[in-house]
Amino acid sequence: MRVLSDAFIPELPNRYNGKVRENYDLPGGERIIIATDRLSAFDIILTSVPHKGHVLTQTARYWFEETADICPNHVISYPDPNVVIGKRLDILPVEIVVRGYLAGTTSTSILTKYRNGEREMYGIRLPDGMRDNQKLPQAIITPTSKAFDGGHDEPLSVDEILEQGLLTREQLDTVWSYALSLFARGQARAAERGLILVDTKYEFGTDKDGTIILADEIHTPDSSRYWIADSYQQSFEAGERPKSFDKDFVRAWVTERCDPYKDPIPAIPQELVEQTSAVYIEAYEKITGRTFVPNLSGGTVLERIRKNLAPYFSK
Repeated sequence: MRVLSDAFIPELPNRYNGKVRENYDLPGGERIIIATDRLSAFDIILTSVPHKGHVLTQTARYWFEETADICPNHVISYPDPNVVIGKRLDILPVEIVVRGYLAGTTSTSILTKYRNGEREMYGIRLPDGMRDNQKLPQAIITPTSKAFDGGHDEPLSVDEILEQGLLTREQLDTVWSYALSLFARGQARAAERGLILVDTKYEFGTDKDGTIILADEIHTPDSSRYWIADSYQQSFEAGERPKSFDKDFVRAWVTERCDPYKDPIPAIPQELVEQTSAVYIEAYEKITGRTFVPNLSGGTVLERIRKNLAPYFSK
């Protein structure tokens, strides 16, 4: 199957290789962002999944367009299904995670911390007696430090953000307002399509004028957890994880076999890779209400992207 595991294009300048996306900064202040098919979890790359980058870029496109009235975003154009041209921003050093349910599997998730007996986390106190995957009284923001060097994100509280000078009070208020409004819009649109937007993460940056702008991606299966709404109540009552459209089942497969933060991670079976690809496509179609049509032009995905980005080579 056609898979984009690497997006190195030597004709483009100033490459930055992220976990999933590869970025090239142009002299005019634009950033080329290519979504590969790499699957990241536990702060490492687990495998590559066919069509994943296409799905992520076009799902984010849907949401950027659906939320443009809430806050400005970085999008300039889409020259390829896997590519967005955006404004180059100074990314704020705080990742904003909004949660509507007591859920998650990572070390920074509120469910993991809650199971470990913590009730005070991220400067917020959760009540005793909550159950796995229970809806929170209201959506909360659980910020983490942004690990630019590939390290681990660390939990933060509002007080720590201000004390460490990571954000000004004005920036924090703006980001909090944007994040909660975006999440509310996402939950409302998801509910219309029979989905629950459980939690999500946002990245914000500032342009040369200091304006706060939404960057990276929004409400994709990589940045968000979705459950199938009609499966929730029965699963919750049975103490089971609701059916999902995210990569949690890959995380679950890994955590059943090792401690991913300490042990070598076993190779992901091809059957699971193919299942994951199908889930991403199904998620795109369910979230957007559109049919996924893979772009099979070019000998490989990278060849197609190179052709579509050729006009930028001279820049």
